[in-house]
Amino acid sequence: MLQNPLEVDPTVDAIFKVCSGIFWSVTYLLILRRGFVDKSYGMPVVALCANLSWEFIFSFVHPHSTPQRYIDYAWFALDAGILMQYLKYGRKDFPDQLPGSLFYPTFLLTLLLSFLFILLMSREFDDLNGVYAAFSQNLLMSVLFIHLLLRRNGPQGQSLYIALSKMIGTVFPSILLYLYFPESYFLILLYVSIFIFDMAYLLLLYFKIKTTGLRPWGRV
Repeated sequence: MLQNPLEVDPTVDAIFKVCSGIFWSVTYLLILRRGFVDKSYGMPVVALCANLSWEFIFSFVHPHSTPQRYIDYAWFALDAGILMQYLKYGRKDFPDQLPGSLFYPTFLLTLLLSFLFILLMSREFDDLNGVYAAFSQNLLMSVLFIHLLLRRNGPQGQSLYIALSKMIGTVFPSILLYLYFPESYFLILLYVSIFIFDMAYLLLLYFKIKTTGLRPWGRV
């Protein structure tokens, strides 16, 4: 349970939240663009379900204060677009692992469980700002991006700009939450772990794109 936050200047709070909102929005827009170009989807489905659930809960069930609530609205809309790409292109990504008839039921079950995990975690730990859920699923996303790259053995749906925007978009709230809760060692572990996996993903993606003969920074 997060208690007794330190005081942070409201202007600093707003700047860090807006900067995070901008970089994460850029991340989602780049994923959408790359998905259309590659005829694929760019966000692992478990991470996508967790994102949609978190954004819905903290937009409409336990709404954040502004400006974060408006940022949540924008993220939810962008993730809904990524969801459309997953539903359109995702079936071909599991030709041997998942029968076609189970594609939609599996997605719906994943979405339902994600929603319940985030909602109940936030209530159980009295964290109605969703801080623990946000950074936990961020770490999960970082690991799953690496898994997606290795499973596909190629950069379909991904680019270095997506990886870099995600990493920067996470640094801002990590610093902000550290200012509020400098003695939360669990959160510090999450911040550091996310950064390590994001950096590892950036490097792995760079070398994977190079092996295809493409220019890593020329692929937007």
